[in-house]
Amino acid sequence: MIMLFVTTALPYMTHTAHASSGNPYHFGFKKSKNHQSASIQEEGFKDILVRHSSIFLGDVTKKELYLTFDNGYENGFTPKILDILKEHKVPAIFFVTGHYVKEEPELIKRMVAEGHLIGNHSWSHPDMSQISNAKLREELDKVKSEVQQLTNQKPMTYLRPPRGIFNERILQASKELGYTSVFWSIAYKDWDTNAQRGWKYAYDSVMNQLHPGAVILLHSVSRDNTMALGAILTEAKRQGYEFKSLDQLQTKNY
Repeated sequence: MIMLFVTTALPYMTHTAHASSGNPYHFGFKKSKNHQSASIQEEGFKDILVRHSSIFLGDVTKKELYLTFDNGYENGFTPKILDILKEHKVPAIFFVTGHYVKEEPELIKRMVAEGHLIGNHSWSHPDMSQISNAKLREELDKVKSEVQQLTNQKPMTYLRPPRGIFNERILQASKELGYTSVFWSIAYKDWDTNAQRGWKYAYDSVMNQLHPGAVILLHSVSRDNTMALGAILTEAKRQGYEFKSLDQLQTKNY
């Protein structure tokens, strides 16, 4: 996401089979249907996520939703996204890279000023499973420091591993640095700016997966997401769902 790292480059529904605790996984999940919970039961890494208190979804007994955005670079849509969130009074968390922080300081300030959280997406968007713990600290500290200089959000406690690639070492090292790793239970292929398919496709992709306790991943570079967001928020609320800040997520029933 910095320079040539154009958002998520790997499909969300794949994972490295039979990976050991030191080898990488690509986060994947079984999608929700008919408002049933998404599942990671067959992905091979459930125990690792639980052991390190990582987030995949919230309380599956409550109609609560948690909206998350990955912001690797700005494609002109975040101001509109923020306008829509403000209109609907919906909180979100934006996971940002170093490139985004350096290039879009005013948007970072606006996110915090309007009540949203800023999460860490690393400085240079590396495959974290391939870097040392010392390099991991450097990657995360640089983002945290820059955001703290720009805003009054002093703690930064949420991390989204770039491209959803992780191993147990990285989850443990991140946790020791004070971070909770945040994955997702609703996502679709929205990061390819050359493969946008219209607002209705984005709307259906999200709404067809809706389930209690869902952590929704959207990429802010997507025109489709931006055009569909208002309708998604409106219909989810009509169905009785409430959008909450990630800080309010308490129970993770995997």
